[in-house]
Amino acid sequence: MVPRLLQEYRKEIVPQMMKDLNLNNPEEVPELKKIVVNMGVGEAVTDIKLLDKAAEELSLIAGQKPVICRAKKAIANFKIREGMPIGCKVTLRRTIMYEFIDRLLNVALPRIRDFQGISANSFDKDGNFSLGVSDQSIFPEIDIDRMQRPQGMDITIITNSNSTEKNRQLLRLFGMPFRRETSNQPRM
Repeated sequence: MVPRLLQEYRKEIVPQMMKDLNLNNPEEVPELKKIVVNMGVGEAVTDIKLLDKAAEELSLIAGQKPVICRAKKAIANFKIREGMPIGCKVTLRRTIMYEFIDRLLNVALPRIRDFQGISANSFDKDGNFSLGVSDQSIFPEIDIDRMQRPQGMDITIITNSNSTEKNRQLLRLFGMPFRRETSNQPRM
């Protein structure tokens, strides 16, 4: 079964972007390559069960088993030794990637209290978009009663294009709620 957002991309977004950006070939339109969801659990240094719970919740959110990330080098001030488990991540591709971004844009982000939109300036030099979420309970898969503590996550959307403007247009057509940047508005 083809995800709803993938069908929309093929039937509506590609022709719209070709028209807006004056492109001749549909292969020039940027497309999603992968989405990486990362949870850093610094408190796992003292209590490894927090990392296990975070990995379990990330697997519920992403629909895929996460990989445990280990420290690359020791940091004495944070009581971290080389090789200690300090986080988990999952890389989503193909249909599961489109299902995740659909749930993120249409279910999870609207559940954020006092949501003002997402900054459109979160692109890196390669055109990838990064988004930070401070609480995993915005996803409906998480049972708030069983949740031990709020855990943030980083979501990186990677495309096959290096153009920030093309990628911003792609995410806008997917339904990313970008806010208008003004000089007196506080940054998130």
